[in-house]
Amino acid sequence: MRRKVSSIVLNIVLLMLGVVTVYPFVWMLCSSFKKNSEIMALEQHLLPQEFILDNYVNMNAHFNFLRFFVNSLLVTVVVTVLVVYTSTLCGFVLSKYKFKGRNLIFGFVLSTMMVPWCVTIIPKYSMIQSFGWMDSYKALIIPAMFSGFGIFMMKQHISSMPDEILEAARIDGANEFYIFHKIVFPMAKNGISSIAIFQFLWTWEDFLWPYLVINTQEKQLLAVGLKMFNGQYSTDYGALFAATAISIVPVLLIYLFFQKQFIAGIASSAVKG
Repeated sequence: MRRKVSSIVLNIVLLMLGVVTVYPFVWMLCSSFKKNSEIMALEQHLLPQEFILDNYVNMNAHFNFLRFFVNSLLVTVVVTVLVVYTSTLCGFVLSKYKFKGRNLIFGFVLSTMMVPWCVTIIPKYSMIQSFGWMDSYKALIIPAMFSGFGIFMMKQHISSMPDEILEAARIDGANEFYIFHKIVFPMAKNGISSIAIFQFLWTWEDFLWPYLVINTQEKQLLAVGLKMFNGQYSTDYGALFAATAISIVPVLLIYLFFQKQFIAGIASSAVKG
């Protein structure tokens, strides 16, 4: 009886947390089908009193939504692929090779996770400016190629792989690049899925760095482009909610596609070390 009561209480608490978490998104999605007058009304209703699609049709009046969407998708996919590859490669080296200074290097990687990102903005901006990368995608992609969190996660994950498999491959004459690409990479798919989802989300929703280094509107990303809905005297909230709802779709698809591997990768990385 005590166990059953505890289970019921836990389910109720989780249900309440789920409702609190999901409700703002549901409200935003429903509001994307409302008129601005209904959104700004004192008496609020979750479902639209008058269902309209004008917000989705007219959101391009503020900016070229498709161009910004493609820009964000391109940069996010490239950064995610690079981070997955470099994190897996570094994790493989730090977990399966014994060399002098390995722990020191790994400690340095961990220390980068403890430094607030805002502290690095000014020196990174100065470097980008001195390299002549301002207003180019190099400023968005190259500094994000390596992730301390990704290296940490992949080291923990690859450490659990049996050394006997790698040694057997070496005995058969396989070189280290073959071992990494054909053995380690496929076996690390759960950890790779976790890193891919995190990195895709972080890059997709990044606002401050693209806002600082990209000056040309045609090159700008979607997160910054959504700011264009804020006018000097008013804001088109209906179109803003419509564009925001569409911008969430890629993240949801990525999570749904890698959901099983994501959960397995988080669980395996958490218990290793």
